[in-house]
Amino acid sequence: MSTSSFSASHNQASTLYLPPGPWQTVLDCLCDHFSAIGREQWLDRIARGRVLDGHGQPIALDLRYKEGLRIHYFREVPDEKPIPVVESILYADEHLVVADKPHFLPVTPAGEYVEQTLLRRLIRRLDNPNLVPLHRIDRHTAGLVLFSANPESRSAYQSLFPTRNIEKRYEAIARALPELTFPLVHKSRLVDGEPFFRMQEGPGTSNTETAVEVREKNGDLWRYGLYPVTGKKHQLRVHMTALGASICNDPFYPQVLKDVEDDYANPLKLLAQGLRFVDPITGQPREFESTITLQW
Repeated sequence: MSTSSFSASHNQASTLYLPPGPWQTVLDCLCDHFSAIGREQWLDRIARGRVLDGHGQPIALDLRYKEGLRIHYFREVPDEKPIPVVESILYADEHLVVADKPHFLPVTPAGEYVEQTLLRRLIRRLDNPNLVPLHRIDRHTAGLVLFSANPESRSAYQSLFPTRNIEKRYEAIARALPELTFPLVHKSRLVDGEPFFRMQEGPGTSNTETAVEVREKNGDLWRYGLYPVTGKKHQLRVHMTALGASICNDPFYPQVLKDVEDDYANPLKLLAQGLRFVDPITGQPREFESTITLQW
């Protein structure tokens, strides 16, 4: 396998440094370390060249175990369910890809989703295994996601986010809050919540900040403009709940809805609507707008 083809594989593979243990072979280690995956599945993956060594070469079934050995493997979900939504590409050049993500489509592989993710779909559509998302939005959220298309310019675009040199604009539909005065700024400290996938507000110095405005009133529901200064997981969903207006159709906040199926007719009413920044490569101002509209 050439260096270039390995880099393509590496971008879609997960990496494991073998932990200390008594195993005789890498296969034995993988079977114990990933107990949810049967030995037959690992044998099948190795036979199909889906487990690679640190140089990107398919491993042999009898490769000797060695602590710290670097192994790359491709995550696979048997019988992965198709997600019946279609993403769109709003912009693409040699450095940057801007996609409009529909509700319910994950950005990157996780859990039960591997091929049915925005990243994998775009890699296939654009035939570019070097694509890497520059930021994330939740699976339940729709809207804009930026991807780096070129490893050589990636760090320049990545730096836009920690330095806050990118303006993010969201829109949400939630219950009316006539008792509050808008626009307002909500700051709080977000910490891990329960269950593990949720966040919650806790005591201490704030680490999140969101500006909120009212854009449109429609009886008991209002359309809000949300401007996150920070970008913590579930920040907007938690902040709107804290204000007293959980975003419509949110399966996690204020309470987790148990065993809820994806309802494509009633998605979370949250949209990553706009992005604006100065392009670090060209120095030109850039502005992108989602083509998705939140319906009442």
